[in-house]
Amino acid sequence: VFTSPEVAKSFDFISEERIYKWWESQGFFKPNFDRGGDPFVIPMPPANVTGSLHMGHAMFVTLEDIMIRYFRMKGRPALWIPGTDHAGIATQLVVEKMLAAEGIKRADLTREEFTKRVWEWKEKYGSTITNQIKRLGASCDWTRECFTLDDQLSHAVVEAFIRLHEKGLIYQGSYLVNWSPNLQTAVSDLEVEYSEEPGYLYYMKYRVAGGSRDDFMTIATTRPETLFGDVAIAVNPEDERYAKYVGKLAIVPLTFGRHVPIIADRYVDPEFGTGVLKISPGHDQNDYHIARKLGLPILNVMNKDGTLNDVAGLYSGMDRFEAREKLWSDLVETNLAVKKEPYTLRVPRSQRGGEVIEPLISKQWFVTMEPLAERALHAVEKGQLTILPERFEKIYNNWLTNIKDWCISRQLWWGHRIPVWYIVGKKCEEDYVVARNAEEALAKAQEKYGKSVEIYQDPDVLDTWFSSALWPFSTLGWPDVSREDFKHFYPATVLETGHDILFFWVARMVMMGIEFTGTVPFSYVYLHGLIRDSEGRKMSKSLGNVIDPLDTMNEYGTDALRFTLCMGTAGQDINLSTERLTSNKAFTNKLWNAGKFLLQNLPERSDATAWDLLLANKFDTEAALQQLPLPEGWVVTGLHELIDKVSISYEKFYFGDAAREIYDFFWSHFADW
Repeated sequence: VFTSPEVAKSFDFISEERIYKWWESQGFFKPNFDRGGDPFVIPMPPANVTGSLHMGHAMFVTLEDIMIRYFRMKGRPALWIPGTDHAGIATQLVVEKMLAAEGIKRADLTREEFTKRVWEWKEKYGSTITNQIKRLGASCDWTRECFTLDDQLSHAVVEAFIRLHEKGLIYQGSYLVNWSPNLQTAVSDLEVEYSEEPGYLYYMKYRVAGGSRDDFMTIATTRPETLFGDVAIAVNPEDERYAKYVGKLAIVPLTFGRHVPIIADRYVDPEFGTGVLKISPGHDQNDYHIARKLGLPILNVMNKDGTLNDVAGLYSGMDRFEAREKLWSDLVETNLAVKKEPYTLRVPRSQRGGEVIEPLISKQWFVTMEPLAERALHAVEKGQLTILPERFEKIYNNWLTNIKDWCISRQLWWGHRIPVWYIVGKKCEEDYVVARNAEEALAKAQEKYGKSVEIYQDPDVLDTWFSSALWPFSTLGWPDVSREDFKHFYPATVLETGHDILFFWVARMVMMGIEFTGTVPFSYVYLHGLIRDSEGRKMSKSLGNVIDPLDTMNEYGTDALRFTLCMGTAGQDINLSTERLTSNKAFTNKLWNAGKFLLQNLPERSDATAWDLLLANKFDTEAALQQLPLPEGWVVTGLHELIDKVSISYEKFYFGDAAREIYDFFWSHFADW
């Protein structure tokens, strides 16, 4: 790589980009079968196409690049498959903001016009994250780069949906989901962030039907506006204070006398509030499960924009938070308010928009997960899949044992359109066809309903995680299992990612891999920790403690950053500090100086005999080592011991151990003598 005999005095990390381009142009990142051996395959976690490089990317690129370079060096055909995710909500929001700057609302455009603008944005800006990953030195095979909305991957998504539906594992129904009033869509649990915020606990009276005016139960709630959705009042069966009321009826305040039953259930905590719980299953997950268990009705009092609906009577049309204040004022006026006291709320907020997420009953598409989860659990039990560090296996098992059905539909325009067509004039729950395209859908509909039938496609798209769950095999050509890439490189060897998406991504890939290919999609899962600031705090814009990897690479060099990141303990969060980066920048410069010293003391290029002798003797036998002076023999022996230790560490995914061994040997032994 050195283009002249003059070597820079210090480590010139600015040249990294030039060297990387040379590596790529020489085809060094493609799998090479010349030396035989089993392929070593890593599917890169697809970064969001809207994304900009952050320390999480830097971490996974560092660890995966170590693995792929090590096994490539060992002679195995090594394939690291890169790609990006279409990132449904995130991308749609970015483009909507761009359009807003032009004075255009999404509602002003047709679906086709809007998606055309998104594709234009993707073509213009979508390569940003890819170029930044290259800046990290990622030696992946860019000739195989994929995007989750590529034709091949879209074909795989449709095929997966159809096969799951044919097996009865996909269904449509109205259930409680996370709803974003601002985005007007269901969102996944991963896109909901909880924050502790000041609020109130409201105490109010529910009169007992048939009792005196003073015969009432006091209920404490953080959300009085949902009382219009109350279907029962619950107490703990062992709470003697309320035993006399069980089986009677309570009157919901401000509802003109609507009655609900008073029931007993062990879920109720006698120590919380007054020990009496209002059951509003349309707007609370726990209440929803109680209602489903006991066969109680489910009332929805909220519109999709976060305003109260007609069930709320006089409060219909009010914003949910405005209604809360108005309702409390009316409770005070009617002598049904007892008190309100400060209370710390755990508020669910949209990761994308920041608004408060509303649990809402909504008609969506779901995947039945239990049978899929059962096989994913068995894969670990039988040793077909190894999760590292081992402690995460317990979390994996717990999630899959208590799995819920997966809401896979999103009310967006950007993404994989759900391959369902409804029959015009029919009830959509019963009359629809599932097909690979509109032509096939029409043919199916005509066969069933006659030639004059009209159809229209479901407007929703699939959850981004649905296509991501197919990533290890859709990127290799599935469902065409005859493809050479699929035959050579599936299943993958290892999946490396952050421990925070063990369930949302990793477990779903395992389930889908077993379902569609009959085998686990990878043999190992390696989970890294999160990157925190020097004080151990989560990096966030609000704290102003975000460390930009691009700025870090410009100041310290890519190698210093990578070396710092790989020195952590498996699965543990890393506190990143400028002190560590400064120290490791000095280390990379020390390596450079040592290399410069060696280069300057090599034989002349024209001295073929000297070069043959130098290259022939690896000093890897006892006899060869004895020919060296004692200090050199000691260092070379230490080098061979280091190679053994580092090789063992890499084989076991102990990246931090390998880094520390290298640092200690070079700094304390090689460079000090």
